[in-house]
Amino acid sequence: MSATTDEAALVEIQRSDDLACQCPDDSLLVEWVRTGLANKNSGITVRIVDADEMQQANFQWRGQDKPTNVLSFPAEFPPEAGVSYLGDILVCAEILERESTTQGKELNDHWAHILVHGVLHLQGYDHGNDHDALQMEQREKELLATLGVADPYRTYPNPTGPNPIGPGRIDD
Repeated sequence: MSATTDEAALVEIQRSDDLACQCPDDSLLVEWVRTGLANKNSGITVRIVDADEMQQANFQWRGQDKPTNVLSFPAEFPPEAGVSYLGDILVCAEILERESTTQGKELNDHWAHILVHGVLHLQGYDHGNDHDALQMEQREKELLATLGVADPYRTYPNPTGPNPIGPGRIDD
């Protein structure tokens, strides 16, 4: 496992030892995480994993026996503790690569979207109902636009068939 920490951003990047993919540079990952942060002094750990590790985590924490693209684990410190650590984000590189291909998205744009999405979850955003999903999607689009990333929810040309969860939708 490798770990890189950006001291100024308080973002730690960890990579599973058995990754078989090319992930973006840590500097890009940190930039995308920081884009989603309301408080730039908040700490976050991002762990990049393979499908097996993601499937185990998804089953353990959500009871779903399948890998997914991103899981967010908010830290639970009481306000009086004065801790600015938001939590952990688990990202499955294999799933992101597959989704970017099937959804016709640029891989780095998809990485940026998934990381911003995960950071927003750590800050209390959710998409459990249509109203909350629209609010979260709007915030994602605003933040991603600052990075030059197009609306991830628009319809993309799909070279491998229809996207079963909708254009750009995140199945987390």
